[in-house]
Amino acid sequence: MAAKLDFTKLDLRDALDLAILIEEEARERYEEFADQMELHHTPAAARFFRFMAGNEEKHRTQLAARRRTLFGDASVAVRRTMLFDVEAPDYDEARVFMSARAALEAALRAEEKAHAFFDAALPRVADADARALFTELRAEEVAHQTLVRNELAKLPPPDPFADEDLGDEPVGHD
Repeated sequence: MAAKLDFTKLDLRDALDLAILIEEEARERYEEFADQMELHHTPAAARFFRFMAGNEEKHRTQLAARRRTLFGDASVAVRRTMLFDVEAPDYDEARVFMSARAALEAALRAEEKAHAFFDAALPRVADADARALFTELRAEEVAHQTLVRNELAKLPPPDPFADEDLGDEPVGHD
């Protein structure tokens, strides 16, 4: 059974560890999605998911460097089992023949979900330094939403067909 995260007991080290894990989870999910899109020959969606994976990794690296500077090799109390899908797009977001627009919309929902996570957690975080970090991370999610919305605005109007309209139903062979 996974341990439950108690926001009232988070200190800055724990908050940084949590943020690093959130970024890792999101990066891994975007990489999985990019692999799926490449397999299904939807390169525009794959490129965007790789872009998002790179962004998540860049942010994870920055957070990890900050943690090392402040806490060296101190042990980690927060575990991956304490979180799920905080910033990662939901597994059911990936679709065969996914358009770039659909990929961006999935990423936007993930960024909105991450903002909601930090927003909901903030009132329960007692440690001032951890609160400051969560406030910073919540603001970064708004910046990420803006980035995705700006990319969406550059795309042509949505296709009148849904992504699932473009796939063939599986058929049996005689």
